[in-house]
Amino acid sequence: MFERLGRFVVHNPWKVILGWLLATAAIVLMAPGLGDVTSQDQADFLPRDYESVKAMEVAQRSFPTANDATATIVVKRADGQPLADADLATVGTLAEAVGRVDAEHVAGAVGPPTPSPNRTVALVTVGLQGAPDDPELLEAIPGIREAAKATLDGTGLGYAVTGDIAMYADNADAFDTALVVVGLATIGLIIVLLLVIYRSPLAALLPIVTVGVISAIAPGLISWVAQAADLRVDQSLEIILTIVLYGVGTDYILFLLFRYRERLRAGDDAKQALVAAVARVGEVIASAAAAIVIAFSALLLAVFGAFTSLGPALAIAVVVMAFAALTLVPAVVSLLGTKIFWPSKSWQRTPRGTAFQRLGRFTGRRPAVVALVSGGLMLALAAGVLGMKWDYDQTGQLPSDTESARGLEDLQSGFPVGALNPTTVYLRSDDGQRLDPAALDAYAASLKDAPGIGGIMPAGQDGSLAGFSQDGTAARINLLLDRSPYAPESLDLAGGELRDVVHARAPDGTTAYVGGISSLFADVRDANTRDLKVIFPVAGLLIAIILALLLRSLVAPIYLMAAVFLGFLSTLGATVFAFQGVGDRPGLSFMLPTILYLFVVAIGTDYNILMIARLREEARLGNDPRTAADLAVEHGGPSVGAAGLILAGTFASMMLAGVAFLTEMGFAVAIGISISAFVMAMLLVPAITALLGHRAWWPGHGDAAGNGTAPPTAEHGPVLTQTR
Repeated sequence: MFERLGRFVVHNPWKVILGWLLATAAIVLMAPGLGDVTSQDQADFLPRDYESVKAMEVAQRSFPTANDATATIVVKRADGQPLADADLATVGTLAEAVGRVDAEHVAGAVGPPTPSPNRTVALVTVGLQGAPDDPELLEAIPGIREAAKATLDGTGLGYAVTGDIAMYADNADAFDTALVVVGLATIGLIIVLLLVIYRSPLAALLPIVTVGVISAIAPGLISWVAQAADLRVDQSLEIILTIVLYGVGTDYILFLLFRYRERLRAGDDAKQALVAAVARVGEVIASAAAAIVIAFSALLLAVFGAFTSLGPALAIAVVVMAFAALTLVPAVVSLLGTKIFWPSKSWQRTPRGTAFQRLGRFTGRRPAVVALVSGGLMLALAAGVLGMKWDYDQTGQLPSDTESARGLEDLQSGFPVGALNPTTVYLRSDDGQRLDPAALDAYAASLKDAPGIGGIMPAGQDGSLAGFSQDGTAARINLLLDRSPYAPESLDLAGGELRDVVHARAPDGTTAYVGGISSLFADVRDANTRDLKVIFPVAGLLIAIILALLLRSLVAPIYLMAAVFLGFLSTLGATVFAFQGVGDRPGLSFMLPTILYLFVVAIGTDYNILMIARLREEARLGNDPRTAADLAVEHGGPSVGAAGLILAGTFASMMLAGVAFLTEMGFAVAIGISISAFVMAMLLVPAITALLGHRAWWPGHGDAAGNGTAPPTAEHGPVLTQTR
């Protein structure tokens, strides 16, 4: 099938290119934008039976402005002394001044200023008109800061504007810089490394151009599917989509060009070499793409909606990229012929004495040593998982030298740590009657001694503990946790014991729900944990089935998937050693397992498939298992190494961004891809296959000489395995 496809593409390149150009133009002009189906509100992705979502539904129905964003002005004396009555009067003037800010989205102060019990600081909460995920709210922060500066200058009072929106505004430059760094590093690294590998500007630019075309097509297709299926896509998709396309796109193009150059060196003419390359690599690319699509599609089993929609979106992009690698890329190369490698002449001769030849020879001679060393290294790194902890503190991962970070530190000198993000208890009347204010105040007071509660912030306009909806049928109470709202202990509390206390003490005739960021992330954590327990085994089983069908073997898929799982654990372990050990971080980001699943498990499987397919091919040519391992590393190692180096280098560039989460993600994926390419695929898999020998291919024995491989003829060129 792939040989027929190769012949059609190679001999009809203009038709293929024209078809791609017409499809690209139609999709770009007609499809909706990706921004029409994206969201960053984590609650959008949780099922409605989670308590934090039920609390949000009460808030949206009874407190329409409860979901609007806010900013907090933290005021303190410059000399560090407690605030005097005159100072508090000045803070009141500030609250009034905020209401006169001539800036869009600023609604004014929400309630009177709130002094801390020790009077070291006072808070002015500023209402913002819009949801917390509205990027336009960032423009309101400078106006609030200008009003605070104008009001407090010369009063002996200092201020800092903080809160989630202020933090996003302060760190927008850092994230923008990160995106620019990653984008430039990705393109630059691909070009530089391909120039080194092929010594040709055309070969270096081919992946950039191809991914550029697919990057224009994929978002439109994804938007169409998302609209048809009524899916909301996480805002991180755009960044992840770009990296996935560059990752798999560069991999597939490298696989094709390496095989094309190999056939040219074997004596084929340009057209025959390209047809043979598509025929040989087509099955590998299709199988690799199928494995990735299955891995991504397994996310449909998730209850966390961000994963549910992310999987199909990325699967669509991978399918389009694989199709382009087997049609658009060969069509372009067909027109260029050997000029794709210009000005280099290295395609005309087979190099001798290369590092991959020496590595292959050693693997073939000492497979047990290679398996023990490579497997032992992965096991040693995996040991780090034993000390792994998770971190949900998004603010703690941002730079600490900004005004919003200083404001958060000042706030903690007078209020419990949870003051910036209160844990809000929402109550609703079961029978639709008005709630009793006295009973609600007594209920609120009773929660002061609940576990983990450091205080209660008044929710009523008159300073009462409970705030009521306009019709009086719902109420809210703002609890302040005595630790960071993102701390694991806070999530345990808001998702467990606190809920039990809140439910048990609720007045008769009411139903209480625990909301707020801690409750939300407790539910996100539960959903995430459940999803990983389901998705990993299902995806592993489905990928193993793909490998079994490709290899017609039951043995090889078992140790291949075991190697992938060990690679995942060793990546996590290495990241624990680097960040919890050397870096002294409290834990790894809770999103890291999913990120590693997307980039290390799914994309890293490509390298296994390429190597195992090459091992089978060399065995079919009549080589014994050890010689097959030798030749597979020699011929397959360069493409695996180049692809892994480019993808790992792309993610490593994120460590320059200056944002802790991006640094952590960049390191983890870079080390994971490196382990997958250079340890697992290049060493462990060939060594184990050599040790198992003919048993690795049981029961189909697809390694039998001539099994599915055309005998060497003039058309196919000389037998590669005989040229050393």
